[in-house]
Amino acid sequence: MGFAKLSLKGRALKLLSQREHSRLELQRKLAGHVEEGDDLNAILDELEKRGFISVQRVVESVIHSKARRYGSARLVQELRTKGLDDDTLRSAAEQLRDTELQRAHALWLQRFGSQPQTPQEHMKQMRFLASRGFSAEIASKVLRGKGFEEE
Repeated sequence: MGFAKLSLKGRALKLLSQREHSRLELQRKLAGHVEEGDDLNAILDELEKRGFISVQRVVESVIHSKARRYGSARLVQELRTKGLDDDTLRSAAEQLRDTELQRAHALWLQRFGSQPQTPQEHMKQMRFLASRGFSAEIASKVLRGKGFEEE
């Protein structure tokens, strides 16, 4: 007749088994399931203390799964929505900065593959890279072929 009712801690562990979640994400997802006598903060504190909730793993997970498709600005914004602190966001941005040009170039190459021939094509390619979270400076370098040999 269906699943037994999961405890709040059980729900949290189930969510964490599917993917990494920040504390704020878990708070948001579990808030509607809190019943009288439940202490959500105490449960989250215990999960953090035991290493089930890890800010570093959340950062690594987002970067690993999305860095090929998005620029630093977009990734940092996603991490911000997960409730991570400013120091963590700065550290993630620094980590991403080293590969920003290469990631933008690879994405551009996959999507377009050749230099724009008209101003309209140029703007289209710039908008594409900007929409993925790459800065105008990075997008310009990619479109000028700066730092890359002809492939």
